[in-house]
Amino acid sequence: MTRAYLAFTAKGLALAQKLAAAYSGSVARCGHAPGQVGLADWTARQFAGSDALIFVGAVGIAVRAIAPHCQSKASDPAVVVLDECGHFAVPILSGHLGGANNLARALAAVCGAVPVITTATDANGVFAVDEWAKHQNCAVLEPERIKLVSGALLAGREVHFTSDWPIAGTPPAGLTESADAPDFALTLCPAGDALHLVPRIGVLGVGCRRGTGADTLEEAFAAFCAANRLALQCITAAASIDLKQNEAGLLAFCQDHGWPVQFFPAEALRAAPGSFTPSAFVQSVTGVDNVCERSAVLAAGGPLVFHKYARTGVTFALAVRPFAPDWRWQNV
Repeated sequence: MTRAYLAFTAKGLALAQKLAAAYSGSVARCGHAPGQVGLADWTARQFAGSDALIFVGAVGIAVRAIAPHCQSKASDPAVVVLDECGHFAVPILSGHLGGANNLARALAAVCGAVPVITTATDANGVFAVDEWAKHQNCAVLEPERIKLVSGALLAGREVHFTSDWPIAGTPPAGLTESADAPDFALTLCPAGDALHLVPRIGVLGVGCRRGTGADTLEEAFAAFCAANRLALQCITAAASIDLKQNEAGLLAFCQDHGWPVQFFPAEALRAAPGSFTPSAFVQSVTGVDNVCERSAVLAAGGPLVFHKYARTGVTFALAVRPFAPDWRWQNV
């Protein structure tokens, strides 16, 4: 988590520096003196570039500063406010998905403040599905459906869930596993009206002809996802053979998605563990019988989930990193 602290007085600055010593981040003071920053400019810059904004001052100042920038609970950064005396730590934005509630608790522990947590699930001691998703490193596909799950639990109704992985521990009160019309689902392949939580564990293996453009890769990728009902949000990285490391189209395609891409020599790909789809043509060109599947497995350090998919001179495969979900949803 990248954090940015802003104080308004000398006393507040001292507290911000103390907090940053425990939970690292940039520290600035708002004002007109040399070296100080403007509130609007600082907020705009940090709201776009930081995971958490911590104001040491009045809640009202923070609310007015962030108001023009708030978009969605799925994308807004965490915002926490502490008074300059360190009496209270108040999360005011992205309490669960952004991690503001846990950050407020952590900062409060540094200075002896009282964390003021106002989200209904926390106030009532009820399971928070969005906070759980964050703890399990999952993307929330339909954030508007979070309230349906939380509302049911707050009303005392049973909530059904399903998961493509075993979840360690005992489900929290109110949750029952059922594949019949679940209220939320932990899966790579969303379907139906559930709230879908997608683990960020996928590595995309890529093979392509020389000179393949980013647009061709993008079109083939969309078809690959559609054919497998795959949520692209699961993918965190890509991989291929080192012969492709200077392919402009492949590099642009990965950059557009924000994926780091790892390249392996043929010798390493040949040593990848598992059973793969062989191709005599690929063998003749690259020196290894399969690029997309083998590179995905090597980069992920985990099993192949979707085997080779070929379209317009492009091949894709998906492997996943080890994933062992449990029922924890709060830092304690």
